[in-house]
Amino acid sequence: MHRRVTTRRGGTGRADDAEDFDAFYAACAGRVVGHVYAMTGNRSEAEDAVAEAFTRAWQRWPQVRDADSPEAWVRRVATRIAVSTWRKAFNRVRAHRRAAVDTTVPGLTEDHVALLQALQRLSASERRAVVLHHLNDMSVADVAAEMGKPVGTVKSYLARGRRAMAPMLTEAHPEEASHG
Repeated sequence: MHRRVTTRRGGTGRADDAEDFDAFYAACAGRVVGHVYAMTGNRSEAEDAVAEAFTRAWQRWPQVRDADSPEAWVRRVATRIAVSTWRKAFNRVRAHRRAAVDTTVPGLTEDHVALLQALQRLSASERRAVVLHHLNDMSVADVAAEMGKPVGTVKSYLARGRRAMAPMLTEAHPEEASHG
């Protein structure tokens, strides 16, 4: 069931349009999001597409308002936006796969994955210090300069980071920890 929004034809212009548009938005935005969500299966993509569709409807409000069903207009535009977004993402992935000669990522081993997971559990400062010092081979003084922190603070970040990561990394290969 489509409700047509009534407007004040004799109004003063933009202010009346804004009131009409606000009423239209309030009346049907939830239904349109629900429709696009059902089409895409992704609520945030649906919300983004619907927001863009309502923006376009506002830009063309006099024409949209006078359409047989303004809600159908917004629903159709939102669906097209969602499909276009999906199509662009799909085409990017397909182009990337075509361009990739070797689809493996060199050096990405189980140890690298474990390291990345362990790093994600550190605070941002600890993670930055550990990466700069241990992975980029920077001295503690250079790390301190880049981070704008005292050397003692960086040493503390490194010690806490190593201490936090140690059990995560030795659990990945307990047989190696017992031989070390």
